[in-house]
Amino acid sequence: MQIRTATASDAETISGHRDRMFLDMGIDPAVVTAASDPALRWIRAALADGRYLGWLAIEDSGVVGGVGLTFLDLPPNMHTVNDQRGYLLNMFVEPAFRGQGIARALVDRALAECRARGIDAVTLHASDAGRPLYESLGFTPTNEMRLRQS
Repeated sequence: MQIRTATASDAETISGHRDRMFLDMGIDPAVVTAASDPALRWIRAALADGRYLGWLAIEDSGVVGGVGLTFLDLPPNMHTVNDQRGYLLNMFVEPAFRGQGIARALVDRALAECRARGIDAVTLHASDAGRPLYESLGFTPTNEMRLRQS
């Protein structure tokens, strides 16, 4: 397996992985479909302007997984003196390739990028299936809450 940096031409692959990730998590297919095109537009633009970094795992059969990283500009707090945080998203590995260390290798690559940039605080939203991996890497649960206004 090789890991390569994603480019703007990979936006459709990343968006497709993102859709399948949400479907695997049990999200209503109609909700996933409604968000798919807007997400693809954002991914395409964010890859092009550097707001989103991505890495893809490549096997002989092609792209088998990927992960994304974006950055949050927030004031320093009790967890970090930095004003930048990393945010991991769009972690997906094709079902036939799960359990082979691909997700770990992808996350390690994203975390290495954070370290290279001096970012010491990284967050994500874990699926139930992904939680053991993230916990093994040192991630801990937080008390985040959400409000969706219409």
